[in-house]
Amino acid sequence: MISRDEFQILYDQGPDAVYAVLCAMQAQIGTLAERVRELEARLNKDSHNSSKPPSSDGLARRPSAAKPAPRSLRPQKGRKPGGQHGHPGRTLSQVEEPDTVLLHAPASCSACGHSLEGAAVVVVSRERRQVFDLPPMRLLVTEHQALECECPDCHVRTKASFPEAVAQPVQYGPALMGLAVYLTEYQLLPLWRTQQLLADLFGSAPCEGTLVSALGTCFETLAPVESAIKESIVQAPVAHFDETGIRVQGRLHWLHVASTTAMTWYAPHPKRGRAAFRDLDVLPRFRGISVHDALASYLCDGYSCQHALCNAHLLRELTSLWENFHQTWTQRLMQLLRCLNRLKEQALARGRSSLEPPLLQRARALFDRIVQRGLRENPLPKQTPGPSGKRRRGRTPRGPARSLLERIRTYADAVLRFMTDFRVPFDNNLAERDLRMTKVRMKISGCFRGAPGAEQFCRIRGYISTLRKQGMDVLRALKSTMGGAPVYPALLPE
Repeated sequence: MISRDEFQILYDQGPDAVYAVLCAMQAQIGTLAERVRELEARLNKDSHNSSKPPSSDGLARRPSAAKPAPRSLRPQKGRKPGGQHGHPGRTLSQVEEPDTVLLHAPASCSACGHSLEGAAVVVVSRERRQVFDLPPMRLLVTEHQALECECPDCHVRTKASFPEAVAQPVQYGPALMGLAVYLTEYQLLPLWRTQQLLADLFGSAPCEGTLVSALGTCFETLAPVESAIKESIVQAPVAHFDETGIRVQGRLHWLHVASTTAMTWYAPHPKRGRAAFRDLDVLPRFRGISVHDALASYLCDGYSCQHALCNAHLLRELTSLWENFHQTWTQRLMQLLRCLNRLKEQALARGRSSLEPPLLQRARALFDRIVQRGLRENPLPKQTPGPSGKRRRGRTPRGPARSLLERIRTYADAVLRFMTDFRVPFDNNLAERDLRMTKVRMKISGCFRGAPGAEQFCRIRGYISTLRKQGMDVLRALKSTMGGAPVYPALLPE
């Protein structure tokens, strides 16, 4: 703060000196005010207006110390909670041939109370009630014996060989090992909890070393299946791409996913961007429509695919700008995107494959007008000189609003791809759902102890996810895999 004596000296120098100081102070105040706005906007970000996960929202600043109420970007449709009219339901239905039938006879007469023990049955009631329950669970032990036969011609005795899969005097079978793989890699149970569960269910459980060996066997057997899934995704017309951070040996790595509605492929890599895409060799060979967020590595030159940007990400960014800067163009753009998505859903419900060309033209014109209005409200910042009076090096910061608008303007076709091509969804939620349980794995385990463990997790989980998407029996497929004959999912492009 300037002292009175310093102010008097400045005042004695004349109006020009005072004006120069006031201008410098005003410029500094403007810079600090802009910095405060940026910091407040960063502080106000949570899962509903940014890409931050809900687990990072923390506790609300109120005495109840409860998490803030979730605020979904989905508009209210006025429906009551629960199943809607016309929903088929999932209630149990009686079977015609039950496994066990129990007959219940009355103990005494309802009129006089006389005992009915041994009385003749007159009629069996038509009313039936069925209980669905688990049978007694125990391990089924199958003993293999090798027979020795004598040749009737030369009288030489020949002993039979045991099946290749039966290599030990005592061992667990492929069904139990497949269940153990399912529990560890899909249900994310640690090895010791998998042992506990199997022991509680069947009275016996493999040791930790046996479980690790089973995971390794499954990993090696699924190698050709994983390659087939990867090639099928490369040939798909539409594929979703995303990545998330994982820790391998205590260091940051990235788990990448490429998926369709029928297939999932995972891969770990130390890098996130173009170096990873080049090494994983999916995106460079992909020729369809790539659905992803706006990470610059996806949008760089050199890829032959078309792009479709995730509008769920865009809505969250627009929500953040509205809450922090109250620019009305953000609300108009959000309403337009949601309206177009509803029109697309209605057209799909009526069996249509596209919107009318006049509607598409009006929507695109309105989209461009909203973006231009936003650009006028957020002009390019003026280049400010550095401390020495020279031009500052590097790109002048444009601020979050201007940066978002320039990205929308540049990739307008990718933003609106869901409107012009009905194969493209509104968002990239498919890939995000495929990655979601990976974060649960990180919370449980902390990290992968080595790269082989991360690769093992990716291959097995991608296989199970693919089976799930195609409605196949996962446990039966894993049993076949542990027996050396993996079940191949349908690998035709969508």
